[in-house]
Formats: sequence, structure tokens, C-alpha cells
Amino acid sequence: MEKIIKYFVSNGGFASMKELKEANFHSREITSLVKEKTIIKIKPGYYRYSDYGFFKDINVNLITVCRAEPQSVICLISALDYYQMTDFNPSEIFYAIPHSQKKRNINNPPVKAYFFRDRFYTPGIEVIKTKYGNLRLYNIEKTICDMFRYRNKLGEDLAMQALKSYLNKKKKSMSTLVKYAEICQVKTVIMPILKGILA
Repeated sequence: MEKIIKYFVSNGGFASMKELKEANFHSREITSLVKEKTIIKIKPGYYRYSDYGFFKDINVNLITVCRAEPQSVICLISALDYYQMTDFNPSEIFYAIPHSQKKRNINNPPVKAYFFRDRFYTPGIEVIKTKYGNLRLYNIEKTICDMFRYRNKLGEDLAMQALKSYLNKKKKSMSTLVKYAEICQVKTVIMPILKGILA
């Protein structure tokens, strides 16, 4: 069992059943470790080391989603939470995938998938490289504009809070914000708000 744990650690805390079998580990050993809660089943055939202490200085749930779903991009409220631009604590991880992509069944953590058409999915993706794997999320400006795009579903108050938080930052770019407002087709919504706040 120690060899399996060492394998997980050397692989950034994650492994698929295929990888484990190729490393000569038996499926019943994996099942036993899941029952003991030494490893967590993320989705069918994919596992994570359960020791949260191993994942230092990173949101393990965000990394888990990015590892389990290769095309996922952390978005909306989860991205706001990452950027510390909301006091709302989401109970699910919000992530975007291409509209044509089939959703994978992620069992842990709780997730909410959003299917973005390519014109909304591709722009603004940032990749943060960590020793546990790549964290993919939208940049701050794209996240704010996405919040306005989904304001009727997620609440305009959250979008407004994010925008005001952004405007209070020392490091901000109005031209970048306007650029993503155009991309997200919310420029006519955001511009009057900006003029009102900045007036």
C-alpha cells in the first residue's frame, strides 16, 4: 500500500486506474484504499490522494476538477472566489467546458458544469502551473464579464460586487475589461454601470 501512496505523491496526488495498472498495482488494492479513505474516487477510473495537507498553498478542489476534466476552465463564482472578489462561498466548483464536449461524471468535489460556445469558451483562459497539475481558469476581466452574462441565473448583486471590487484594485485595466465585455456581449450592460460608478 505504501508503494501506491508513493506513486500518488510522485504523480501530483492523482492517478487513473489505467496508470495504476500500468504501474503493476491491482484494482483490489485501489478499492481497499478507497474504503479506508486513503484515496478518494473523483470519477469512474480516476482517484486523488486524500491527505489535504499534501496539497499546500492551493485549492485542491480546483486542481481536482482540472485534472479530472482536461478541458475544464474554472469560471464564474469559483473564479471570483479564487481571486478573492466575492464573500460568497460556493458549495460547488463552477467550471466551463466547450459546448460540444460531453460532461464527465465527477463525483467529488460537487461541481456545476457550464457549456460555453467557442466564442465564449476560448478567450481569457489562464494556466497556472503547479506541482499538482495545471490550474485553468479565466482571467479576472473575463470572469467579471461572464458574471454579467449569467447575471439572471447567478444574481446581478454578485456581478456588481465583483465589478466594484475590481475597480477598487490598484492593478486594473479598463481597456481589458471593455475588451472582454465586447467578447461576452455585455458591453451595453456594463458601460452604463461603469459611467455611473466612475462619474
